[in-house]
Amino acid sequence: MPDTPFTLRHDDNGTEAVVSVAGTDVAHYVYRPDTPVEESPKPYLYPLRTLSGAPLGVYRPWDHRWHKGLQMTWSHLSGDNFWGGPTFEDGAPGHGYVWRENHGTQLHRAFDQNTTTEDTELTLREHLDWVASNDDRWLTEVRTLRFHSADPARGIWALDFGSDLTNVHDGALHMGSPTTHGRPNAGYTGLFWRGPRAWTDGDVIGADDHEGEDLMGARVPWAAIASDHDEIDGGATVLALAGTSSADVPLTWFARSKQFAALNPSPAFDTEIKLAPGETLRLRHRFVFIDRRTARRELEPLAAEFTL
Repeated sequence: MPDTPFTLRHDDNGTEAVVSVAGTDVAHYVYRPDTPVEESPKPYLYPLRTLSGAPLGVYRPWDHRWHKGLQMTWSHLSGDNFWGGPTFEDGAPGHGYVWRENHGTQLHRAFDQNTTTEDTELTLREHLDWVASNDDRWLTEVRTLRFHSADPARGIWALDFGSDLTNVHDGALHMGSPTTHGRPNAGYTGLFWRGPRAWTDGDVIGADDHEGEDLMGARVPWAAIASDHDEIDGGATVLALAGTSSADVPLTWFARSKQFAALNPSPAFDTEIKLAPGETLRLRHRFVFIDRRTARRELEPLAAEFTL
């Protein structure tokens, strides 16, 4: 598979890294965001683009201001909210969401030296602290972003996202989601992608013949959303490989497009992870960005090609 080199530049303020390939800025990794505390400040990838420059994400949509492209989150972490917005509490009035002063923050500490392999891929290795709402450090994270497999002839590039989360708190951490706290089919937590507004009602396609809303809660190796763009002709596809988790809890898909387009290989969809002091949770995921709208017949061999 022919690969095209990635290049990297940092902005002058030391807040974001811009990754380019074939003359297109395909990803901005904002690692020191200017985010209100109510949105649980955290690094994010936005803008995200195909190799032709078409948009692949949304930033602070009116319905969920804390959604920002592709980002690592945790919606329920021992009572704190590293997701953003209100916290779901079973039995609470209305829809069960309550605004609390419980928002955690992910703080960028440093990058390791950037590495390349044969000048065709780029890896960022980052160190972060997860700081709770009481200012205690609960987790340290080593995060790896590997940009690779850029192929302009096929209109494809890929991102591997690795996260090693170590409990540095003095007690066990309980890592869950709204579903583990009582809301069915709301198991969003972990690495979460929110698609452009134009992708609402896009095609949701998954492994083992899963399609549409029946992919929600499925435990299959891959899921994808394909749709058309606003403003520019054509469409694109985001293919996500669930990957692996070191926890006993199986990775489970939070995937939808009816309300908005989203893909999330949730590590704690309906079962909490209990992370003991000193223990590390290791997650490995892959996203493949395709510069055209694809159907199942093309996605299945691509998923096999890019399997983790």
